[in-house]
Formats: sequence, structure tokens, C-alpha cells
Amino acid sequence: MVGLPARGKTYISQKVCRYLTWLGINTKVFNVGNYRRKLYGAKQEHSFFDPENPIGIQQRKESAKAALEDMIRWFNEDQGIVALYDATNSTQQRRQWLHERLTQEHVQVFFIESICQDESIILDNIREVKLTSPDYANTDPELAVSDFKARIDHYKDQYETITENDYTYIKLINVGSQVIINMIRGYLESRIVYYLMNLHTAPRKIYMSRHGESMFNLEGKIGGDSALSPRGMLYANKLPELIKQNLGDKELIVWTSTMKRTIQTSSLLDYPKMHRKALDELDAGMCDGMTYEEIEDKYPEDYANRDEDKFNYRYRGGESYRDVVLRLEPVIMDLERQGNILIIGHQAVLRCIYAYFLNYRQEDLPYIKIPLHTVIELTPKAYGCDEKRYKVDIEAVDTHRPKPKAKTGAAAPALKKKPSKLDRRWERVARLCTTLEAPSCPSVPSSGPPQAQTQHPNIPEPLRNCI
Repeated sequence: MVGLPARGKTYISQKVCRYLTWLGINTKVFNVGNYRRKLYGAKQEHSFFDPENPIGIQQRKESAKAALEDMIRWFNEDQGIVALYDATNSTQQRRQWLHERLTQEHVQVFFIESICQDESIILDNIREVKLTSPDYANTDPELAVSDFKARIDHYKDQYETITENDYTYIKLINVGSQVIINMIRGYLESRIVYYLMNLHTAPRKIYMSRHGESMFNLEGKIGGDSALSPRGMLYANKLPELIKQNLGDKELIVWTSTMKRTIQTSSLLDYPKMHRKALDELDAGMCDGMTYEEIEDKYPEDYANRDEDKFNYRYRGGESYRDVVLRLEPVIMDLERQGNILIIGHQAVLRCIYAYFLNYRQEDLPYIKIPLHTVIELTPKAYGCDEKRYKVDIEAVDTHRPKPKAKTGAAAPALKKKPSKLDRRWERVARLCTTLEAPSCPSVPSSGPPQAQTQHPNIPEPLRNCI
């Protein structure tokens, strides 16, 4: 990174790190300010950054070197792919030192310079981000702003913008209103440039909601293109009022998938709509339209493999969560340049989008809880997102399947007998009885002569015809 303080370098570093990590690229930020605070303490007045202060110069050099050596160690020992060296790097001499040291380690160097000439944006950045820094803990806000402005002035005295024509770099001027690139080569650099060109810092809200409860949800089936259940239609009726209450008269655009249940859910929303194929649910391939019990019976090995690694498991003839992440990359690019937006989607797709904004690890992504009949509101901030959830008071089935418990090296207990198809059918009948509040019936004693295959010793007599 290159730029004066309060120009959004850390914001850019964190955004790029989150984006690449979401794509599965091993990425890490090395913030020199954190090393300086660790080595020499957080409470440093602006004079510490004065270019005429020899002690400050030496200590800041040591901090920069410690961060750089840690970064090189991470590349060599942890198979790092992209590191973001977050510092001002505001002189040609400092950039030459970085370039030469990293080139010795066979690391490609790509400078990202953030230039901002809008004083209102700079002041907003100081108030929103810098005043919450450990450097100004328990400091009067006005005094903190004054001290930080003096710190910026010290950097201005020695600041040199990038003019080195033999370096790879991008300049972002006034939050990307103007972009200058030089010697961009290779796929990864091109993806980062394209991503940076889509960023903006205007306030906005991102709403996400699954479609209303569907008939397949009620039947425990995955995939398909089923219509909404009666309760799902009630949710579609209540959704416009909920959005209006929280958004007011602000503009909004609605994205849905091309599937019937999301389009039905959005039907009463009086906003511009776009139906996007990329938002369609994870393709279950040959398992589409089946229950998990049916999948376990027909494809037991696949069922077990999915529990072992749900993110990478790909359905026969279908998709994995990793495939969905790659499919959604253009959607994320679009989201980064949008204003207020509501996405009405599906469980797997919204998990992937939510994981991007909330910085979830890939192994945890498939287990994020995205319940039916709930609106999730995300408000992007400098280094993350604020989140609120609004639950509509309409019952719906719970389709969440928790993460299996990790196996341990201890001796495994005796295996529980796998329930038969008849057992599982009875469990569904019992759940139905509970839902309908059916009166309990005297159970048949389990002892005595063997039961016929179509009977179950614990099934109340009046319900046996349901099987």
C-alpha cells in the first residue's frame, strides 16, 4: 500500500484480503502500525512522526522491517499467496527497499496507491476510523483530530507519489473516481484491479432474505422449482411492509433468482427488480428433488462424503459450495458498486454472499444459519459490517442442518444401529402428529410375536395406514 494517513489504505487492504480469502486464495494483511504499537506502545504524539525526529524515524524503520520479515516468513512457511503490506510507504527510498527485498525472495510486488484530495472524506475517515484506534484511546475527540491532522502534515512534508515506471502499480484517486494503472500483468493482478475499480464508500444497506417457505421445504426435499406454501405466501405479503419500515423512502433495487419461489416472494415489492441466473440455488444434480433420507439410502457414500467436507463436496451432476462461490464472483463485483439492495435468494447462495461480507472461513460457510421468513440487514463499515435480523412472525420449517461433530482420536463408542427406512417414515409421521396436535394413542407393547414388515411396534394403531 502507498498513501498518506486517513486515505483508506487499511480499508482497501481489508477489502482485498476478504475478497481473495473468499475465493480460496491464502491472503493476509500485515499492518505496520500494529507492529509499531506492539514494539513501542500506542500512545505516540504527532511529533513521533516528524521527519526531523531521529528516534521516531529509527523506531518506525524497525517496525516496518519487523512486519516485512514476518510477511516473508509467512510466504515461506505458511504457503502464503497474497500479502498486503499496509503502511504509508510514502517515499521512493522506502518503496525501493521493499521492492528489492521482496524481489530477492521471488515475490512479485504490486503497489496500490490511494490518493484523496476531498477534505470532507478525509475528515470523515479520521472521525470514523482513526479515533477508535488504540493510538487515541481515552483521548478527547477534538484533541485527537488535531493531533492526527498534525501527523498527516508530517507525512506530507516527505510524501512522494509513485512515478516509478518500472513498478507495477494502480493509483486510486478520490475513492476510485479516477484510476491509473501501470504494468499490470497476470490473472491475479487483473482481478485485484477490477475489484478495486468497483469499490465505493457511500453509505448503503444490503438486505438478504430467503424465499418464503416452499412446498419442497415442507416435504423435506432439496432443490427443485416448487411454489410457495400457504405460509410462504403470507411471508411474501408481509415483506413489503417490513422493508418500508426500515428503509423509508430511499431507493432500492431487488434481485431474485430465476426460480419460481423467489419471484413469488418478490411479487408485491414495489421496486425495480432483476432476475439473475447466478442467484439460482446450488444445483443438487441427481439428488435434485430428493429428501436427505432418500439421498442417504440411494447414495450412502456421497452422503457421508458431504458431511466430511461440505464446502468442496459436489453433487453427482451438480455443484459444490466452492462452485457456487465462483459462480457468484460477478455478483459480488456488482454488489460492491450498488446502493441499497434486497436479494431474495436461496439458502446456499445467501450463505456464500453472507460469508463474503462477514468474513467466514470456507469450512464454516456451509453451516451459516439463514432461516426462512427472516430479513438480514447488513450495513458495510470501514472494516466490516453491522448486522441486524428481522424475524417475521410467520412459522416456517427449519431447514438448517448443524455441522457434524469433529471426530476425535479416542476410542469410538459402539455404533448406533442405523435407522431403517420404516423407522424414518415413522419419525416423519410422529412429527406430523405433533404438528397437527393429534391425541396420543396407546402404544403396542414391543414384546410378543414379531411384527410384520409393514408394522412398527411403537406405531399407534390408527396411524399405521399412513405408512
